[in-house]
Amino acid sequence: MTNMEKIERLRKNKEALKIAGGPEAIEKQHKTGKLTARERLLALFDDRSFVEIDAFVESRAVDFGMLEKRVPGDGVVTGYGTINGRLVYAAAQDFTVIGGSLGEMHAKKITKVMDLALKTGAPFISLNDSGGARIQEGLDALSGYGDIFYRNTMASGVIPQISIIMGPCAGGAVYSPAITDFIFMVDKTSYMCITGPEVIKAVTGENVTTQELGGAYVHNAVSGVAHFLCENDAECLEQVRRLLSFLPDNNMTEAPVCETGDDPNRMQYELNAIIPDEPNRAYDMYEVITSTVDNGEFFEIQKHFAPNIIVGYGRINGRTVGIIANQPKHMAGALDVNSSDKAARFVRFCDAFNIPLVTFTDVPAFLPGVGQEHSGIIRHGAKLLYAFSEATVPKINVILRKAYGGAYIAMNSKTLGADMVFAWPSAEIAVMGAEGAANIIFRKEIKAAEDPEKVRKQKIEEYTEKFSNPYVAAKRGYVDDVIEPATTRQRIASALEMLLTKREVRPMKKHGNIPL
Repeated sequence: MTNMEKIERLRKNKEALKIAGGPEAIEKQHKTGKLTARERLLALFDDRSFVEIDAFVESRAVDFGMLEKRVPGDGVVTGYGTINGRLVYAAAQDFTVIGGSLGEMHAKKITKVMDLALKTGAPFISLNDSGGARIQEGLDALSGYGDIFYRNTMASGVIPQISIIMGPCAGGAVYSPAITDFIFMVDKTSYMCITGPEVIKAVTGENVTTQELGGAYVHNAVSGVAHFLCENDAECLEQVRRLLSFLPDNNMTEAPVCETGDDPNRMQYELNAIIPDEPNRAYDMYEVITSTVDNGEFFEIQKHFAPNIIVGYGRINGRTVGIIANQPKHMAGALDVNSSDKAARFVRFCDAFNIPLVTFTDVPAFLPGVGQEHSGIIRHGAKLLYAFSEATVPKINVILRKAYGGAYIAMNSKTLGADMVFAWPSAEIAVMGAEGAANIIFRKEIKAAEDPEKVRKQKIEEYTEKFSNPYVAAKRGYVDDVIEPATTRQRIASALEMLLTKREVRPMKKHGNIPL
């Protein structure tokens, strides 16, 4: 065989690999509304930038008919390329090749690119579309999952890890995404579950569909396992690209600085009128966030889960910031089990990857109730306290209205290490609301008065004047400045610039023991 014939053979072999499981399997994938693994990678990466690795790897299994089966690429496509011009590694499971099932060599391909991502300090993306462990390979398949989980854990806090669920993800396969930083799911075509509907029916007698059990909406709105709910493959991949634009390559670098064209000294006069005069009336915290960040661009995380708190990314003066904000439109912005978990995990990711934190506080309390106490609100609330205390990135807090009790402390207060705390004139910083406090402190006086209601109102006003305002906290240094709402963006931008060189040394230890 001549050299040119060998080259021609190589070309034919590579073309054959692109067909993967064959035309019929590809057509079936398309009929279900899903792209193939290679189509997904082409859409995710910059044009012509993806470079495949280990394309010719095949299964070494010989039992249960595996010797006769053709398994191109062993059911997964791996490699690297650029997204928005930056290096990224990826592994995309190919459902057209024996259901994208994970075997020994399949796992080795994935772990190889994970190792490269860690060595080079670049994000890793896993595109999951798999029938699970390859039963024909038994323990070799299970061992492969363990190798992936271990690497997910080693890479955690070092490089961003993103999981995209674009089809089935069941059994042990779910734990790799669960360890990663962000999970995207595609509505109606993806699902995640430990055990399927058939097993549940056999064990518990419950009838449930796959989507009801672990569909994209369920994990975005109910369980909180996933972070993004997307309509289809194309939208999902575009959202992943957008998320990466806010993140650094690794824990030793900073997020990209963008020229947004939005003046950091822009005044926000609309904020002067956003707080209602009635203390119990709600307003929309999104309006505060979008008017503060560059060009109103806010990329929200876990939008459908625990809506009483908002977390996500924006830019101020071109630099990425992580935003945490109570939402008065939901549960009055109170902290509960789910919102504490949501915010704490977001804070820890931002701290691991050098992203400054900006908090907008309007919190009346930790949510009271038997259900919350029995669900462990003490333990879950402590996670948020721990996360803010542990964080060493620049931390800025703006108190808009209510900041009561332990919830005030938990929301990035000065005593947890906030570098700059600003308060609007409408801020109420106290142990509890004026009405509740007056009823307790002046209970005897109110009860003994000829006109109890009149005295009660007087005492509420007295407590408000003494404690429920920002000036008492400012006198004691818990608030650095009381600011006009219109200057919020300007003051945050100035504080972030001032804190660019912040360095904070903590006690040497292996790691802390966060109240998981």
